[in-house]
Amino acid sequence: MKTLFLLGAMTLGGFTMNAQDALIAENGIQHNQVNEMLVVADDFKEISVAEVPHAVSDAVAKNFPTASLDKAYTNSEKQYKLVLSLEDGTQGTVYADENGNWIDM
Repeated sequence: MKTLFLLGAMTLGGFTMNAQDALIAENGIQHNQVNEMLVVADDFKEISVAEVPHAVSDAVAKNFPTASLDKAYTNSEKQYKLVLSLEDGTQGTVYADENGNWIDM
């Protein structure tokens, strides 16, 4: 009985979502669904590279041995945004927690 109720609720929810999408399409409003969490740059404050915890700098050296750490940022959750550059001038940004574990942001 619980399964039947759950199945009915899911079906009604699906119809509601399709009707909403049709209404949006009729009014010319574009609707894009975002499935990723975005990091707001304002949450991170720039710090000097020397202030990056040893565990984080060790993780960079281990996983990106040819990269240099150009800039570092931190937020209130002690997460680090690191701007790295390779020998060929290519730059990239990675995120780590205070223990040097990589974060997918």
